[in-house]
Amino acid sequence: MKELAKEVFSINNKQDFDKVALSVFQYQVEHCTVYGDYISNLGIDPVKIVKVDQIPFLPIAFFKSHQVLSDHVNQSEITFSSSGTTGMATSKHLVTDVSIYEQSFRQAFEIFYGPASEICILALLPSYLERDGSSLIYMIDALIKDSGH
Repeated sequence: MKELAKEVFSINNKQDFDKVALSVFQYQVEHCTVYGDYISNLGIDPVKIVKVDQIPFLPIAFFKSHQVLSDHVNQSEITFSSSGTTGMATSKHLVTDVSIYEQSFRQAFEIFYGPASEICILALLPSYLERDGSSLIYMIDALIKDSGH
């Protein structure tokens, strides 16, 4: 998994992206039972997936009804949840390695906006603050701390 994460963070062009996306797909089919079963039930032979646009997305409903994790992982470091609607089940995003998650949003932020340390980041997100498990609050809080303001 760590090697695959290194590949993800070294993408520099479309060819790199396509290669890594196909590797991630194969990894998920092999190591995430929920996704592997889904692909199997669709009657798809993973070996025949050779283009990024052929990769099937796992329906959002599965994140409400299943624990979507790789087989070798017993639990997540942190769990984010969708806001949902009152009385409705929420989707769960189980993050097994927070350092990869943090590298992802920090690197993406820097690509588009520059280093957070050079920007004053302010956020007004009252409805998000009222609930636990918001990935947006987690990211904004980390970036505000990175900005030093």
